[in-house]
Amino acid sequence: MTIRCLAVDDEPLALDIIESYVSKLPFLTLVKTCSSATEAMQVLQTEQVDLMFLDIEMPELTGIQFLNILKHQPLIIFTTAYPNYALEGFNHDAVDYLLKPIPFDRFLKAVTKAQERLQRSHKPQEAPVAAPAPAAPELDFMFVKADYKTVRVDFADILWIEGLKDYIIIQTKDQKIITLLSMNKAMEKLPESRFMRVHRSFIVALHKIDSIEKGRIRIGNKEIPIGEVYKDHFLHWVEENNIQ
Repeated sequence: MTIRCLAVDDEPLALDIIESYVSKLPFLTLVKTCSSATEAMQVLQTEQVDLMFLDIEMPELTGIQFLNILKHQPLIIFTTAYPNYALEGFNHDAVDYLLKPIPFDRFLKAVTKAQERLQRSHKPQEAPVAAPAPAAPELDFMFVKADYKTVRVDFADILWIEGLKDYIIIQTKDQKIITLLSMNKAMEKLPESRFMRVHRSFIVALHKIDSIEKGRIRIGNKEIPIGEVYKDHFLHWVEENNIQ
């Protein structure tokens, strides 16, 4: 799930920091940075925005005043140098309240909370009268085209996937399967709980990782680099699973 973000702050340095942090997390996309609430209002009228990083102390309109005139607001993470606004911020159902200078670990914690809230809101609601249909069983395999035929690939057999322009190589414990597929499409087919993109050219099976050392993942005899864009997201997963 990709979260479309908008950053609103009258301080250019604050916007640069948020833009840098967003670029490190593959599940975030920065739609635009704005130096005022009026500029942000124009963006919200034309763009889909899921999450807004909003400064409070701004000229013309404060962040709080801006929210008071919005009919439909995205999720809000306040960013400010003033702790005395915290209570008022949470009265607006903010996801989080970040004090400047914002460390990356607090930023990551805040956007993870926003991600969880969005995922909950996108879950389909049960019908009020009719009993819900039984959920379809989650598949543990996918089909890909290779060598003029359609091949079944069990998720449990995949070690890693390597991207080569318009093709990918699926490395299993027994064979290499080359298929015409992009890395993004491959990630759509794979269960998020078992696979992660760690480099623009590599997806790894999380349950097949043998070790992590010096910015590289080892699976068997294969060393896989961890890209800078994906590093923080991967290391956050490592910490959550108490591997370190």
